[in-house]
Amino acid sequence: MTDPEHVPAEHDPTIDVWAPLRRTTQARIGLGRAGNSLPTRRVLEFQAAHAAARDAVHDPLDAEAFAATLADLGLDDPVIVTSRASTRSEYLRRPDLGRTPADLSRIPRSDAEIGIVIADGLSPRAVVDHAHGLLGALLDAFAGRYTIAPPVVATQARVALGDHIGETLGVTTLLVIIGERPGLSVADSLGIYLTHLPRPGRTDADRNCISNIHPPDGLQYEVAARVAASLVDGARKLGRSGVDLKDTSRQDSLTVDDRGAITSD
Repeated sequence: MTDPEHVPAEHDPTIDVWAPLRRTTQARIGLGRAGNSLPTRRVLEFQAAHAAARDAVHDPLDAEAFAATLADLGLDDPVIVTSRASTRSEYLRRPDLGRTPADLSRIPRSDAEIGIVIADGLSPRAVVDHAHGLLGALLDAFAGRYTIAPPVVATQARVALGDHIGETLGVTTLLVIIGERPGLSVADSLGIYLTHLPRPGRTDADRNCISNIHPPDGLQYEVAARVAASLVDGARKLGRSGVDLKDTSRQDSLTVDDRGAITSD
């Protein structure tokens, strides 16, 4: 008979050896088993996450209410536009309609250097949860170095809708802040897509993306804003964005140790 005091931890049912690892990741690991199935708790957690992801996709963005929350950032009044997708269902079934505008006549021509579009994308919830904080961090990162056009709030929008908006605004560089596709671990993540000299016909190869912005578990607002500011600086020097433009925001904090290894301060 085995002495209970000498049972290895991995065989002791009262000890969850996966618990420390779960604190380092949002992935579903070490779920356990109940007979040939998952424990009821894990099944319910999965169902809740799946429901949250579906809700994040289907719940529409109240554009007027969201635009009102931007008033304290000191920008001009936001302009609200929509794509040619008339409903959320059509938006999900017809990505092509989400890339083209229904009407841009309300967008004023601007001589600003930076345009910012806040788009619902595949997670309007992410816009509600994080777009205000991220936009504030971007304005701090730009620190008055660039002129900013009136922000545009776009509904039923895909990333490429920003090309039409940016060309209409007349800005040099466009940032599209958009709700990313929800997953079973994260339902409210934002991405930033940067396009220099935006115009219809730009492809993904012409853009730079900063993804997974959803503090506290994802990228922090300030970090994302610092990377975006670095990319804007680089795009303006290079004259283009996309595959030729690299993030240099961390270079100043990198050092080489005695063994020649690159480390971060």
